[in-house]
Amino acid sequence: MKTILITGCSSGFGLDTARYFLERGWKVIATMRTPREDVLPRSEHLRVLPLDVTDPKSIHALAEAAGPIDVLVNNAGVGLMSVFEGTPMETVRNTFETNVFGVMSVTQAFLPGFRQRKAGVIVNVSSGTTFKPLPLLSVYTASKAALNAFTESLALELQAVNVRVSLVIPGRSPETPFGQNAQARMRDQGVTVPESYADFVRGIFERRTAQQSEPFTRSLDVAEAIWRAVTDPSAPLRLPAGADAVEMARTSP
Repeated sequence: MKTILITGCSSGFGLDTARYFLERGWKVIATMRTPREDVLPRSEHLRVLPLDVTDPKSIHALAEAAGPIDVLVNNAGVGLMSVFEGTPMETVRNTFETNVFGVMSVTQAFLPGFRQRKAGVIVNVSSGTTFKPLPLLSVYTASKAALNAFTESLALELQAVNVRVSLVIPGRSPETPFGQNAQARMRDQGVTVPESYADFVRGIFERRTAQQSEPFTRSLDVAEAIWRAVTDPSAPLRLPAGADAVEMARTSP
């Protein structure tokens, strides 16, 4: 029985991926900033552990508590919708701290075990905005583009120790709290909207509401893509997840 560790399991993609692997008989270590076992089915194969990917002490404690794992899924991340001109640089740095440096730090904590066993899989969850950039997402998209570049280079490097690396790239996900959380960060992080952008921003939000009937990404799509990345050695490095992400990947330059 293999063990998978998934970050960011309190909701959305991480939560449903944890459920997906539990249902298929895996041992699952689900991490959350504030652990809640009630969001997942009771199972002797489940462990819920605390993790703040921006805190080195938290990462070290997780690596010690988790022990050897077969798969690491870096799913934890933060969204941000903002006009770049009105985005404090501290907010920019905080976004990269979670979406890029957090992934790097957690990965580095588990690489010695993978290297010693000469086996393992690492899956990093990115974003379809890297296929099709969108307004108000410049900082978020930049963080995910950096994650893509890191993952692609790391995949080449870890071939030396027989560790596979994959990117799962979801599209728009109205089923998850991503959109609400991204907007909440805009309110909470001191982001401002200069008056010159007000009509433009209003139009963006109106169009987002009108998009609800268009193809989107389900949490199940992401769980299935992660399953393929983990279990299929012939899977491509980049795996779009969701009908919209597949179309964006097909039409992107």
